[in-house]
Amino acid sequence: MRTRLAGWLLGVASIIALVLVLLPFRDHIAVATTTLVFVIPVIISVVRGGLVAGLINTLISALLLDFFFIQPYGTLTVGSTQNWVGLGVYLVVVTLVARVVANLDEVSAKANRDAESMRRIYELSERLVEGQTVDELLSAIVHAVQSVFGFDGVSLFVLQGNSLQMAASVGTALTESELRHFSSRNAEPTSVSTVIGTDTGLRTVALASSGRPIGLLTLKGSQISDADHNVLITFTNDAALAIERAHLHEQARRTAFLEEVDRLRQALLGAVSHDLRTPLATIKVASSTLVDATHPLTSSDVVELSELIEIEADRLTRLVSNLLDMTRIEAGVLEVHREETFVSVLVTEAMSIMGQSMKRDRISIRVSEGLPEVSIDPLLMVQVVVNLLDNALRHSPELGIITIEAKVDDDHVVLSVCDEGPGVAPEDRETIFNRFVKFDTGGRAGLGLTIAKTFVDAHGESIWCSEAPGGGALFAFTMAVVSPVMTAAR
Repeated sequence: MRTRLAGWLLGVASIIALVLVLLPFRDHIAVATTTLVFVIPVIISVVRGGLVAGLINTLISALLLDFFFIQPYGTLTVGSTQNWVGLGVYLVVVTLVARVVANLDEVSAKANRDAESMRRIYELSERLVEGQTVDELLSAIVHAVQSVFGFDGVSLFVLQGNSLQMAASVGTALTESELRHFSSRNAEPTSVSTVIGTDTGLRTVALASSGRPIGLLTLKGSQISDADHNVLITFTNDAALAIERAHLHEQARRTAFLEEVDRLRQALLGAVSHDLRTPLATIKVASSTLVDATHPLTSSDVVELSELIEIEADRLTRLVSNLLDMTRIEAGVLEVHREETFVSVLVTEAMSIMGQSMKRDRISIRVSEGLPEVSIDPLLMVQVVVNLLDNALRHSPELGIITIEAKVDDDHVVLSVCDEGPGVAPEDRETIFNRFVKFDTGGRAGLGLTIAKTFVDAHGESIWCSEAPGGGALFAFTMAVVSPVMTAAR
């Protein structure tokens, strides 16, 4: 209404201005020319105020045209037939022009509204295609509706079983009475329809997919136009599909996770049963032989069997330790407590844990006492060295030499363990640290290497496998050297 009044006033002002400008020259300007000029204010009023304002100004301009520019001047008498025809043609032409301009204005306004609707639909839909969890998606929906349509409050209820449960909300919260209306404790079921309603003083719009209800959107505050209404309905349909898709993705991820857990459980049982069976069988045979009085043993036999039991018991201890470490890793409770540690102390501790399994004549240690201290968690890194030594021991020939070497490389110390075994094929050197990987050669990477890589990664360091200089496998990892600032602070 205000726009129509403004357009009418602007048209009247334009007519008066034309009258004042043309009045001194009326005796020198033909009536036809004057009528053409008076089309201008009518078009202005139509563009600014609409068709009604234009028609009103058409009548006003016709009266002023007759009064000031058609003889006899100063009266509403038209006079000759020629003047009647000119005035009539003016009214018809100006009315048609006003109608055409009004139609063009309506078409332009509708195009602008459609463009705005498309922009809003795009803006809303763009927020639905991002990879999000269900909770993130529900929150994005209510925030998008509020920001685009300007509602004071938006709440989203999702259907769980036979009841509606609040899932996300933004802006002005629902009152207790409004919540009770949608509460599952309400004896009267809440209607879920696809039409906006005004129950409890709220606007509500249902979210449904393939004819199945998904949830309910409650809108508090601002009024919306019919165009926005249609945009909102379109968006809620897309939102329902997005929610259903997100639920399906989560179910798929959960299914994939359970399948992975089951696969790892089977692999773990296979690996552990194999690794447990060998030392247990060896301990059983050795201990049975020791207690069997029917077969007298020499003192050297007793010592050998006792050492064998100790070696296999150490293997069992390391296996159980790896299982416990894997449990910590899977539970997400692995923490790194760094200390300044000498590399030689690290190696000595690892050799002590290996016990009788690692014969001193089979080990070559090339670790200089002058190496700088490293910033590591000693408990974790000792286990890394133990697992690498155990891996080298299992894959080395009976009399093969295992070499431990440490050297400085920039601001890191690189510690390597080499064996004289068959080595690792180049295509398997990346995957060998994965859990329970089986290779074409029949070998298997057990828990030890996986745990070693996990512990090294937790320090932000690197571990890799390559070919040893004299053949065999070389496993190496890095440890950060203690910085001068840390040393001064200590």
